Amino acid sequence: MKTTAVENRIKKEQRGKSKIRIPVKVAPFESKTPQKPAWIRAKAPTAPRVSELKRLLRGHGLHTVCEEASCPNLGECFARGVATFMIMGDLCTRRCPFCDVAHGRPQPLDENEPARLAEAIELMELKYVVITSVDRDDLRDGGAGHFRDCIDAVREKTPDTKIEILTPDFRKRMDVALEKLGQSLPDVFNHNLETVPGLYKKVRPGADYKGSLELIRKFKSQNPEIPTKSGLMLGLGEAIDGVKQVLHDLREHDCDMLTLGQYLRPSKYHLPVERFVEPGEFDELGAYANELGFTSVASAPMVRSSYHADQQAGHADQQAGHADQQAGHADQQAGHADQQAGHAH
Repeated sequence: MKTTAVENRIKKEQRGKSKIRIPVKVAPFESKTPQKPAWIRAKAPTAPRVSELKRLLRGHGLHTVCEEASCPNLGECFARGVATFMIMGDLCTRRCPFCDVAHGRPQPLDENEPARLAEAIELMELKYVVITSVDRDDLRDGGAGHFRDCIDAVREKTPDTKIEILTPDFRKRMDVALEKLGQSLPDVFNHNLETVPGLYKKVRPGADYKGSLELIRKFKSQNPEIPTKSGLMLGLGEAIDGVKQVLHDLREHDCDMLTLGQYLRPSKYHLPVERFVEPGEFDELGAYANELGFTSVASAPMVRSSYHADQQAGHADQQAGHADQQAGHADQQAGHADQQAGHAH
C-alpha cells in the first residue's frame, strides 16, 4: 500500500515536470498559490464504490479523466457511479501547463478499446457517460474516428445510455474530424475553451481561440439537433469583463450549455492560481450567462466540465421541452385566432 502511494507521487511529479519544457515560464516555487478558502473543499475518495470502480477500470485497461487530471470531485462522482472515460491512452501530444494529464509520445490506438469501454459501462450500469480524450496530433483525424467507434460500441451494448463527448480541438484536422463524428453522433458535443483569448499563449500553447469557437459553430451547423457545450476555468489572471466577452462569443458560435469553475493547481510545476474567485462572482456570471440564452449553466468554484453532466443535460432537455410546449401553445393561439377571424367573416 505504501509502495503504491510512493509510485503515485513519483508519477505525479514526472507529469508536472513534463509541463515546464514549453515556451512558457512555469518554474517550481516561482510564485505561491494563495491559501485555499473555505469554499474550496472536496470529499476524500474513500467510499467502497470508489475502489470497486477503480478495480473495474483497471481490469478493462481503461483510464478516467477523473483520475488522470486529479479532479477534486472524483470521490463524489465515483461514489455516485459516474465517471468520465479518457480514450486513446493517457499520454497527450500537448503540454498545456494547467493540465495534469501526462505528456509524451502516445502508443498506437487500441482497436479493442471501444469494446472494453462499452463492456465497462454496461457493468457499471451507467445511464449517462462522458467520453473524452488526450490530444492526438499524431493522428490524421485527431482521433475522431476512434470517438465514433466508441460511440458505436456503447450504443450497441447499452442503447439507452446517453453519451456526451468532450473533444480536443482537432487542430488542422477539423473538417475530416467533423465528417467522422457526424457518422455516429453523441447526445451532447462538448469542447472547452478553457480561458480568455489573451491567456491562450500561457494556458493553451498550440491551441487557437478562434479555431475552438469555429469547431463548436461548425459542429452545430452540421448537427443542429445536438446540444453543444463548453467550459472555462477561472483564477488564471483573467478579467471578469474578458470572461463575459467569451460568453458572448460562445453564444454567437451556437454554444448551448456552459460550465464555469475554479482552476486548481495540480502541482508546483503547473501554472499558479492567481486568485480564488468568490462564489458570489460565479453566481453573477451564471446569471449573466442565463441572460445570454444558454440553455443550461453550471457556475460554481468546484464545477468541472463533466461534473453532474447528466443533470445539466437533463436540465437542458427540460428547457427545450418547455420551449416546444410554448411554441405549441403559440400555434394553438394562432389557430384559435384564425378560427375567430373565419367566424367574423
